Amino acid sequence: MPYDEDLANRVRDLIGREPGIGEKRMFGGLALMLNGNMAVVIRGAGGLMVRVDPALSEQLLTEHGAQPAQMRGRPMRGWITVEPSACAKDADLRRWVNQGVTYTRCLPAK
Repeated sequence: MPYDEDLANRVRDLIGREPGIGEKRMFGGLALMLNGNMAVVIRGAGGLMVRVDPALSEQLLTEHGAQPAQMRGRPMRGWITVEPSACAKDADLRRWVNQGVTYTRCLPAK
């Protein structure tokens, strides 16, 4: 299933001017990279996958539409999936994208 191009464009509008941003198709979606590290993924299954500070994961998982990210049935520490309904509003999308970009800025460049 292809990713939601409208959602991808909304995310691009939010972080397009951020230095070090790139894009890469992967996992059936579109990954937005910051200095070579994935920050936000527009999922082929809909919604987002967002890199977050692992110390904040439990708190963020209490928010509407947030679920632990899984890869091949295993939880991915430091990643959260966000349902499409939880990023439909611009303010909600901005908050989730900011979570991903803010944490990824702290990682060493690849």
